[in-house]
Amino acid sequence: MGWVIALSDRKANSLPSPGSETERSLFGEILDWMLAPLLFVWPLSIAFTHYFANNVANFPYDQALREHVAAIARQVKLVNGKPLLTLPASTRALLRADETDSVYFHVVTRNGKLLAGDKDLPMPDLAIDADVMAGEIYLRDAEFNGQDLRLAYTYLAEANMPKDRWVVVEVAETIEKRNQLANKIVASVILPQFIIIPLAVMLVWFGLSRGLRPLTRLRKMIETRDPADLSPIATRRVPEELEPLVEAFNEMLERMKKNVEAQQRFVADAAHQMRTPLTGLKTQAQLAFRETDPDALRHALRQIAMGVDRAGRLVNQLLTLARTEGGGEPAQQKHEPLDLAQLIREVVEDWVMVAIEKGIDLGYESEGPAMITGNAFLLRELAKNLVDNALRYTPSGGRVTCRILANPNSVVLEVEDDGVGISEADSELVFERFYRVNDAASEGSGLGLAIVQEIAMQHDSKASLRPNPKGQGAVARVVFAAWRPPVPPPPPPDDFSELYRQSPPIGP
Repeated sequence: MGWVIALSDRKANSLPSPGSETERSLFGEILDWMLAPLLFVWPLSIAFTHYFANNVANFPYDQALREHVAAIARQVKLVNGKPLLTLPASTRALLRADETDSVYFHVVTRNGKLLAGDKDLPMPDLAIDADVMAGEIYLRDAEFNGQDLRLAYTYLAEANMPKDRWVVVEVAETIEKRNQLANKIVASVILPQFIIIPLAVMLVWFGLSRGLRPLTRLRKMIETRDPADLSPIATRRVPEELEPLVEAFNEMLERMKKNVEAQQRFVADAAHQMRTPLTGLKTQAQLAFRETDPDALRHALRQIAMGVDRAGRLVNQLLTLARTEGGGEPAQQKHEPLDLAQLIREVVEDWVMVAIEKGIDLGYESEGPAMITGNAFLLRELAKNLVDNALRYTPSGGRVTCRILANPNSVVLEVEDDGVGISEADSELVFERFYRVNDAASEGSGLGLAIVQEIAMQHDSKASLRPNPKGQGAVARVVFAAWRPPVPPPPPPDDFSELYRQSPPIGP
């Protein structure tokens, strides 16, 4: 198979290093699997050709042997069961006239008495089968003086003549002419294959080169793309066998594009938002260096501490937003059934002390379990940002209520406050990054509601913030699809008696 492997499409300087696991060329793999079977089929072709060539070569010479036997049989007369032979010299000369093969004949009785011909010629089997008929010509192979012979023979008999008195007429010849004719037939079939097979290899090579050209064109298209180009590859000229590969590659490019865009937004947001608090911290530190009054110095340090808190909160929100947009870690991507009512209750308990410090009444309302499918980590971030946003924009003495409303098809999370409220114009804009209402008295980065919206979208939902219909303040709402447990399949019957009880009765 070495010559087939040599035809494989190998590029220069592409030999794998020892011990490396390198896949073979696709071109060479297909070529080898197409041409390697020829090494198995070709010997079979030669064997079959030789077999059929021998059959073809035997036919005319067997026919000639039959005619010789028939000619000699016509010279034998049976009179009262006794054979009389009149074989002219011309007939004997005709049998000996073959220049290539040696021809033998004899006329003998069943008991071995030679009437004419070559006495050393092998006798046929003395036992005559029941299906052997007098006058029919039969063929067999034998060996004489170290030569292979082809023999034709017939039996001569009168009506009702016993088989042991039949006369045998047999003509044999060597098989040199047959072998020569068979070899010519084989050569006439095999020799053209030495031209056809290399031509077929060249055509297969050319056909594979043409057939794999779209793959080469696709490879060049990908190689020449700009590294920053994450646009999908057009499938208009791509063969249908390559379309699944290109579509999968386009899906990967889309995921990469989203990740790159998320990273770019994070870098831009961080650069923009961190500049102001860091500048403020530097200014406060410079003022603290110049202060000699202990009270003024204490005030400057207090301002620095507040600036550090704001910067830390901003960094945490930026990281949370980057994780939610980029898909987060694998453990943070898993969605599973959970009780949203229990989760919100735990979040409210975590924020109770913050609400007490601000003098705000933080409450929680729920009528029982509310099952949804979601990611517990992200949903905690969503609830934490909604509660934090409500507490920031609610003055001391106000009320903030977290509420779970469950029904068969959906679960609604509401965070209601009686704070500064929101206008209809700002109700959609507040979910954009770094957007803050003009009259907001509380400090914030404008990222909390953007994080809420991103997490809600990952749960096939959408967050909203509207003026409180009960009066002052606002209501934030997120609607989730309710989780329904899968219906278990009916159990199989325990035994045939159970199956019998469930089956309808037969008959009236």
